[in-house]
Amino acid sequence: MKSINPDDFKVVRPIELSKMPTLLAVDSSDEEEEDKLDKVREKLSALQDVMYAHNRYGVLICLQGMDTSGKDSLIREVFKEFNSRGVVVHSFKTPNSTELEHDYLWRHYLALPEKGKFAVFNRTHYENVLVTRVHPEYIMNENLPGIETVEDITPQFWENRMEQIRNFEKHITQNGTIVLKFFLHMSKEEQRGRLLRRLEEENKNWKFSTGDLKERERWADYMHYYQEAINNTSSEYAPWYVVPADDKEMCRYIVGKIIWEEMQKHTDIKEPELDDKIKANIEMYKEILRKE
Repeated sequence: MKSINPDDFKVVRPIELSKMPTLLAVDSSDEEEEDKLDKVREKLSALQDVMYAHNRYGVLICLQGMDTSGKDSLIREVFKEFNSRGVVVHSFKTPNSTELEHDYLWRHYLALPEKGKFAVFNRTHYENVLVTRVHPEYIMNENLPGIETVEDITPQFWENRMEQIRNFEKHITQNGTIVLKFFLHMSKEEQRGRLLRRLEEENKNWKFSTGDLKERERWADYMHYYQEAINNTSSEYAPWYVVPADDKEMCRYIVGKIIWEEMQKHTDIKEPELDDKIKANIEMYKEILRKE
């Protein structure tokens, strides 16, 4: 299999999603991809143990993608070797009444990872410049000053939100949160096949919603707003990665490999050194325990 280079997926200049691949041409089987992923997730699990002891960084993994793009299964497969206390997954749904009494970023601040841990946002703060742009009427639920009707939501409103999101990410990274953002880039045709499987396979029927079809009708709008959000908010401190998602197994491996490679840049993450006094007397302590 061709070596995966994170820089091939990292957004460092304006992109056009329509020109980016949704399937990576590789000469490998699902079994080979699973084997490579298995090795990566074991290394990530060991890294998180070291992070916990180091206690300086938290890691925030942000996953965005259209319905059926594979976010849930990716989380399950990439992080399944982790100590259950080392990773927390947050699936952000429609804001509830309590959340709507605060600004739109409030609930995301509350879900940030503790030092030494990973947090995964399955759908993220970017829903506030994606779904709300396709359906600006949702903004009315926020009861914002100066926004009385949908017509009051100007282009400047969205520019302000992009700036707020950049500031949010800059703030948390400056305070020890490593942020990596992934857009699972799936083709419209692949989504059609996955939705059909939900209808054709009885054990998957429960996953189907008529809302999936309604949102699918707005595919072009979603791609436009995804592209705009990614181009406006990919930064060195909180980069976006556009990952081909038509092949679920390969997508999982790419995301896992990128996380691992990016974490290697933080060379200060190491297990703490033993106190010199303890180190000097370690044989004595072992002998005391042996004689109990």
